[in-house]
Amino acid sequence: MKKLLSASVLLLALPLSLPLSAKVTEFKLDNGLKVIVKQDHRAPVVVSQVWYKVGSSYEPKGITGISHALEHMMFKGTEKLGPGEFSRTISALGGSENAFTSRDYTAYFETIAVEHLERALELEADRMRNLVLDTGEFAKEIDVVKEERRLRTEDKPSGSVFEQFNAVAWRASPYRNPVIGWMGDLENMTVEDLADWYRQWYAPNNATLVVVGDVEPNAVLAMAERHFGPLAPSEIPKLKPPAEPQQAGETCVDVKMPARQPFLIMGYKTPVVGQAKESWEPYALYVLSSVLDGGSSARLARELVRGSGIAASAGASYSAYARLSNMFILSGTPTDGHSVAEVEKALRDAIARLREELIGEAELKRVVTQTVASKVFESDSLFYQAMEIGTLETVGLDWRLADKEIEALKAVTPEQVREVARRYLIDENLTVAVLTPLPIDGKKPRGTAVSGVHHGS
Repeated sequence: MKKLLSASVLLLALPLSLPLSAKVTEFKLDNGLKVIVKQDHRAPVVVSQVWYKVGSSYEPKGITGISHALEHMMFKGTEKLGPGEFSRTISALGGSENAFTSRDYTAYFETIAVEHLERALELEADRMRNLVLDTGEFAKEIDVVKEERRLRTEDKPSGSVFEQFNAVAWRASPYRNPVIGWMGDLENMTVEDLADWYRQWYAPNNATLVVVGDVEPNAVLAMAERHFGPLAPSEIPKLKPPAEPQQAGETCVDVKMPARQPFLIMGYKTPVVGQAKESWEPYALYVLSSVLDGGSSARLARELVRGSGIAASAGASYSAYARLSNMFILSGTPTDGHSVAEVEKALRDAIARLREELIGEAELKRVVTQTVASKVFESDSLFYQAMEIGTLETVGLDWRLADKEIEALKAVTPEQVREVARRYLIDENLTVAVLTPLPIDGKKPRGTAVSGVHHGS
């Protein structure tokens, strides 16, 4: 199952005939704000996104979850607007808006009729520097965040397993912390913490404005200069990149909690674009993930789900774009009558085959063909086009990379796929997390033939 662990997985669905750069214009204001405009004149609609280079991977111990908490508070009013007035204004103009926080960035966006773009930019510029952090509003909103954490993680078995998996897989990387934060940190967070975080990171020289739609670049630039131009830049801290130590052997974690069925996650530490030993490696890893999990004809669905029938679901995912090194993820859930140990062995066997055998030319062709087809579908979305640009820029890469990716994928060879499997998908580089279900209301869980975490193949 191709989970969107990061939006960057989708970024490998690449440009078609017309280069991205042919439609994109880039500006930089005197205060450091980067403005990137992509023209798409199919409809009188525009997507505006403001991306800040800050997310959970920037957070020190003790205040995990602060980037996400601040995202919530960004809708609670400024010196000019009362709580909720931002959202009501956009809605009254017929638009929609929202935001998201990830490990590497926080982004705010609006989809709106093009004649209302300037109002959306005015509102975004206002809350970039003039946010009011009210103690009462914060007390209410942090309770919302804590409840969100309970629903998505503490009371959700798969969420709990994934959180524990990351916490033990990464020794030094800040990717070990959940985006929503640890509950203890949320309980002790103060509005003063948020104010400090806001002043530190929310500045024009730490942001990128991406506008995609029925617009002219110079007109967007003029709007940006009017509304964002007067904002003062800040001194942005330079973080030292955490050096993740070489893993000395396979790591295993067994999570026991009430659940209906067992669940398995396996993760191999892998490089990302811009950090790999060889520039082709991330593309070969993406091809490898698609060989395993690229639709109903991919190996895991064909062999584990429909073939042997031991897995109710099985998947692989790889995110090529991130600020720091990432992981190649496998996951699976056994069917009734089968154990998580059987699924784990089948996933290990699938990886072993890729280390030993070359993939066929037909499989390679299928992966590239599906990638192009995916781009045809995704490129219909103004939001996706903006997200493609914003993600690349905010993780420290160049949006022009999108022009080169399809050729990079086409250039991947079966030998390169085998090479990255041999180099990175090895037991010494592996973390395995298993959910061992406990009874729910006295009812025996499914697939209880689980003996904890398997070691070795």
